[in-house]
Amino acid sequence: MSTTTFIPQAALLGGKATSRALMPPGFHVMLKPHGPICNLDCSYCFYLRKEDLYPEGTPFRLSEEVLEAFTRQYLAAQRVPEVTFAFQGGEPTLMGLDFFRTAIALQEKYRKPGMRISNTLQTNGVLLNDEWCRFLKEHRFLVGLSLDGPRHLHDAYRVDKGGNPTFDRVYRALKLLQRHGVDLNILCVVNRINSEHPLDVYCFFRSEGVQFIQFVPAVERASNGEVTEWTVRPEQWGQFLCAVFEEWVRRDVGRIFVQHFDVALEAWVGAEPSLCVHARTCGNCLAMEHNGDLFSCDHFVTPDYYLGNIQTTPLTELVGSTFQRAFGNDKRDSLPRYCRECPVLFACNGGCPKDRFATTPDGDPGLNYLCAGYRKFFTHIGPAMRIMADLLRNRRPPAAIMDMLGAPQGGAQTVARNAPCPCGSGKKYKLCCLKGR
Repeated sequence: MSTTTFIPQAALLGGKATSRALMPPGFHVMLKPHGPICNLDCSYCFYLRKEDLYPEGTPFRLSEEVLEAFTRQYLAAQRVPEVTFAFQGGEPTLMGLDFFRTAIALQEKYRKPGMRISNTLQTNGVLLNDEWCRFLKEHRFLVGLSLDGPRHLHDAYRVDKGGNPTFDRVYRALKLLQRHGVDLNILCVVNRINSEHPLDVYCFFRSEGVQFIQFVPAVERASNGEVTEWTVRPEQWGQFLCAVFEEWVRRDVGRIFVQHFDVALEAWVGAEPSLCVHARTCGNCLAMEHNGDLFSCDHFVTPDYYLGNIQTTPLTELVGSTFQRAFGNDKRDSLPRYCRECPVLFACNGGCPKDRFATTPDGDPGLNYLCAGYRKFFTHIGPAMRIMADLLRNRRPPAAIMDMLGAPQGGAQTVARNAPCPCGSGKKYKLCCLKGR
């Protein structure tokens, strides 16, 4: 049972959750099996302080009883063919391998016929060894490894409880995972320091054989409302993404996959961005604490966004509640006019609601703190994105853009203006993909 004194938001609204009609066909829950407990002490980590939400002495450990209740309800509620279990923290490997063996067994016990199950693990990598990697490989886990670039940049903020640098231990984990053939991506937090060195960060990952990268901006406010000293500045964020994009689009399309670029291409081909940060609405990616407490989002684990506990209220009622559906739709409905009139709204959609604490040039509240960076980035990549979108429409790989752009460092264009467009449209290059560049 929950050890908190939170009041579920559904109760505050005068009733429990609504009918199954409000349930999305599929939804995602980030599991925090060890709550906010971690073996590192990264300066920018917003989750370590979540320990304060629970009484002193709370055993932050997801019991087998709660794990089984969640697994049963989670799989029963899904109406999609593939379901993902995401283990995050804190540091989830502190739970030990036996916990994850139990999790796999419970998934198989409650899996619907024909349902595919995948597992992801976000980790700092410090505790990984050969036994862990064999397990992760055997059960096809996708591992997200937190690494902020080369040593001098990673160690700026990612330290252990004694304030010691952690690069060597995380780098060792990277090589272990690669040696065992574990599927992995790098989660790089872009902060005040490494944002000044975009190519150092990106080229380091490329040189180490990394193929999948997520860049996440560090944005956090102090108690006085000002951003912290490690928070990336809006302009830095935009410049960082633009610099990495210019290197990637000339050398690495189809070889290295950067989440922000993939999601942007989705927007340019007219699809809904798959990343919640840039989707029009949200609310389908929730967070569950060690004791079964469910919250609206990983970034909204506060009493105001406490939905209830899965041991006392069915998961379907919590996810399908009017409060949670309103929370998700508010991302779209609360946009200020400045955003609604923005030419890159279709790709940005206002960014993450947690960062909407700035004001527009007109003085309206609700502008994303990173707006200037996002606007710069999405405007900058527009011409290249239009080319890649056209390539896809003509059943050609987006990687063909590299030949069209010519030399890796932005040298002379290799396609003549009056030549047939390389995208395969049949038009002259000047009338097709060159137009608007």
